[in-house]
Amino acid sequence: MNRFKKFNFMKIVFLLFVIVQCKETEGFRKTVPSVDLNRFMGKWYVIASRPTSFEENAFNAVEIYTYNSQKDQIDISFNFNKGSLTGPKKSIPQTGYIIDKINNSYWKVSPFWPLKFDYLIIDLDPSYKWTVIGVPDQTYIWIMARTPTLTEAEFQKIISRVDEMGYNSKNLVKVTNSF
Repeated sequence: MNRFKKFNFMKIVFLLFVIVQCKETEGFRKTVPSVDLNRFMGKWYVIASRPTSFEENAFNAVEIYTYNSQKDQIDISFNFNKGSLTGPKKSIPQTGYIIDKINNSYWKVSPFWPLKFDYLIIDLDPSYKWTVIGVPDQTYIWIMARTPTLTEAEFQKIISRVDEMGYNSKNLVKVTNSF
């Protein structure tokens, strides 16, 4: 039975790989003009998102970015509680690859081989207090901050900026953080 499940899992992964590779990735490509990687590294609290299936019902969501100079990649640790503030702790390790090494704002992120997804830093506070991450087809969006919460005024300002850029900010789900 385990071999059967593993075989089906691998078929699904392969199918997803083929779909992702064949999918039209044109669309929104605008990123911030420059990202200082040293300042960007560290802990980011997920404030709101249009989540992937892995992130649904995530509470206390945090992404930690660590630059791995030996491998020229970014080690990403996504940690959260599943289902509630006190739900089981989950962690999803990922790897980031900087595609545009001139401005550092276009990456590919991989939760596991062979999948690599576009990761666009589409907005960034000059003091690195908050950031907005998107993907070209606008399916997903993440608003993250260095603090577990933003004021409603700050949040609405970010949404307005995203809308002004032409990026779709509709259907965002706020993440509950109790840090």
